[in-house]
Amino acid sequence: MDLKNINDVDDATKGSRRELFRIGTALLFIVGIMLYTLSQNSVDGSPSTLLIIAAMIGGYMAMNIGANDVANNVGPAVGSKALTLTGAILIAVIFEASGALIAGGDVVSTIKKGIIDPTGVLTSDSFVWMMMAALLAGAIWLNIATALGAPVSTTHSIVGGVLGAGIAAGGMGIANWDKMGAIAASWVISPVLGGLIAAFFLYMIKHFITYRTDMLTSAKRVVPIFVAIMAWAFSTYLIVKGLKKIWKVEFLSAVLIALVIAVVIYLIVRPLLAKAADKLTNDKESVNALFTIPLIFSAALLSFAHGANDVANAVGPLAAINEVISTGAVVAKAAIPLWVMLIGAIGIAVGLALYGPKLIKTVGSEITELNKMRAFCVAMAASITVIIASQLGLPVSSTHIAVGGIFGVGFLREYLKASYAQMVIEIKHHHESDNPEEIELFLMEFKAAPLKKKRLMLDELKMKSAKANLSKKERKQLKQVYKTELVKRSHLYRIAAAWVITVPVSGLMAALLFYMNRGMMMP
Repeated sequence: MDLKNINDVDDATKGSRRELFRIGTALLFIVGIMLYTLSQNSVDGSPSTLLIIAAMIGGYMAMNIGANDVANNVGPAVGSKALTLTGAILIAVIFEASGALIAGGDVVSTIKKGIIDPTGVLTSDSFVWMMMAALLAGAIWLNIATALGAPVSTTHSIVGGVLGAGIAAGGMGIANWDKMGAIAASWVISPVLGGLIAAFFLYMIKHFITYRTDMLTSAKRVVPIFVAIMAWAFSTYLIVKGLKKIWKVEFLSAVLIALVIAVVIYLIVRPLLAKAADKLTNDKESVNALFTIPLIFSAALLSFAHGANDVANAVGPLAAINEVISTGAVVAKAAIPLWVMLIGAIGIAVGLALYGPKLIKTVGSEITELNKMRAFCVAMAASITVIIASQLGLPVSSTHIAVGGIFGVGFLREYLKASYAQMVIEIKHHHESDNPEEIELFLMEFKAAPLKKKRLMLDELKMKSAKANLSKKERKQLKQVYKTELVKRSHLYRIAAAWVITVPVSGLMAALLFYMNRGMMMP
């Protein structure tokens, strides 16, 4: 075999070797959990087999949270090239683990979102098997979704698992259907609200900066304001959500504290940004560059808040199982031992490092093209939507918000491009001269003009020429011809389908796992 053939074989097997490395590392992590739990935990002097199995499933769940859910925090920054993939993974690993360990809390609700009544489960053994089935079902569904490239809600995955296993253990009456109705409503509320807020901020950036003739002068004035708004939103978000388990603050107090932080950030950023802008050229690329550092901070802060909040999806059921095995009683809230929190924090980091890149690429670049301005708007939507929803009592998903924000900026771009294309056609129809060069000069001037001047130019042109007034039917036809799809519809349909089936699929799997476990393991 010659050298070329050897190289071809090596290239062909490179992907398989990477996959084997990922699987091997994941298995080592699970085995490590087993050995640690075996050495540190015992009941009546002997290791608890149930706790060891539950700890291994909890680690598996944590890895899947890292692989699927964390992409929403860093994906836009990677897609916009504010961060490299390696840099994003490092930031996410550090801040996810920090959020989990520093602000993850020491107590967790045993039943996520109160969707079932734990007193409806007859025995503590049934409760343990129910939670194990829920945890395993949620982890399996997240694994499937990650393999399919669909970012889904880890909260909804575990909610579906608890609901399905709970019904299997205690019947239909055990479920809180009002809560489930609110969760189902969030499938629509989260992405729509996130999309609208992201689109609003992108339009504001375009209106006040990129649609102006002197973009850099506008950017010097406006970008510090946007950064201050980001500082307010993220400070409020962190105080209200990320730090709520270690620092209880009323919402109004959190808003006022965040406002002070925002003012300080504004005073610091304004002269620094003006100095940086003086070295740039007057174009969109330069304006984009001004959003790089705010994006990196947003990725870190979102990761911290996510680690503080969503680590409970992995360790909550495990903490509940540990409490039941230790005390023999089913309680509404369970203490989280340090070893349980470590499983969640390290598991999220391991899953992100091994399998996170696939979903990061999907979120960052495969739904729609993101530059730094658009990614900044998505990050803003993620924090502001959670703040609004938490005060209105709406159950929203951070995954749905972030992905909805990406779709929102994509659809806004489609609308603006279609509108501009129609304007160009109207110019060509209304222009008095048939001279192509004259029309081209007018179009060049029109393209370079700020938004207000564009409107004046169109109005003046229409007043001068009465010909070729487009009918409603003609406008509709032009809209179809010049519609540019900047959002991949295949990703839209796949992700929406995955969101809708998350709770039912994880619930069905959990019910089947509970019946199977009860048949094999319970008397």
